[in-house]
Amino acid sequence: MEQPDSKVTPEKQTSGKDSLNASNPLRIIIVAVFIGVGLIWGGMTLYHSFQYVETDNAQIEGDVYPVISRIPGKVQEVLATDNQQVHKGDILIRLEAPDYEVRRDIAASELESANAAVKATSDQANASSASANAAGATSRKHQADLRRSTNLRNQDVISQAEFDGIKAGAQAASAQYSSAGSQYQAALARIPLQKAEVKKREAELRQAELQLSYTTISAPANGQVSKKNVQPGQYVTPGQQLIGIVGSKELWVIANFKETQLEKLHPGLPVTIKVDAYPDKEFKGTVESISSGTGAKFTLLPPDNASGNFIKVTQRVPVKIVFTEKRDRDHPLAAGMNVIVDVKVK
Repeated sequence: MEQPDSKVTPEKQTSGKDSLNASNPLRIIIVAVFIGVGLIWGGMTLYHSFQYVETDNAQIEGDVYPVISRIPGKVQEVLATDNQQVHKGDILIRLEAPDYEVRRDIAASELESANAAVKATSDQANASSASANAAGATSRKHQADLRRSTNLRNQDVISQAEFDGIKAGAQAASAQYSSAGSQYQAALARIPLQKAEVKKREAELRQAELQLSYTTISAPANGQVSKKNVQPGQYVTPGQQLIGIVGSKELWVIANFKETQLEKLHPGLPVTIKVDAYPDKEFKGTVESISSGTGAKFTLLPPDNASGNFIKVTQRVPVKIVFTEKRDRDHPLAAGMNVIVDVKVK
């Protein structure tokens, strides 16, 4: 029985080598393409590193206006809703007002009483002045009579008893005039004190009216309601933040660059801003200012390198970047969004 020939004929060997040689150019082309792409990408990255300073430690910031209560009270009504656009002066919250209305009415009645006291004292002073004038005239008449009676008595024209009666009348008139003058001066002295009391009561009334006005809480600026922590029936205290409003006029970017990246940064450099929410959209901006302190210096417990073991940590410095193009309604921005910034330094 014949055994099959296990040797490969020369024709077959030649055919295999030809197919291997035919595949080599394709492999070389693929490898060359990958190497070319890598070189191009590496070159572009290197070129970009020379031309730009980049960081992804950046967020959009905006003015946040706290809506607070200036008086204690119970919330009667909340007119604001989440994410609502509001304008400066729009009423957002109403507190229960009866207690403050009573205080205002009490202050108003006390002011009326103080004004009435001033008027009564002024009338009394006027009456005392009139009485003093009349008593003065009477006293002058009695003094003139006394002088004449003294001459007559010296000539023995009138009796001693008659002279004594005229003298007693003059003394009584003088005492009455002195008493009326004292009452007039006392009334005049009370008027400044009572007018000061009127000013005090006026201030108390204004304070009561202010506190009553604080029961209506309005928006401090234009913006959007972004944080609402108040409900009807809730008791609030002075200084408690009830609503946060993000200002709608201006937004900017705070980028925290490493301190080793600051050498070429300065205000006025152009910036390309990429927002994570819109990966296909680029926003234009410019560097406005560079902070004079690192972020760590403003923490609750700033580092103290003079104590303990020192470990050098690269610090980050906040850089403010403003947008130089108009807001795009199709790409709304919000405070707190993460962004990537590229600052062109060359």
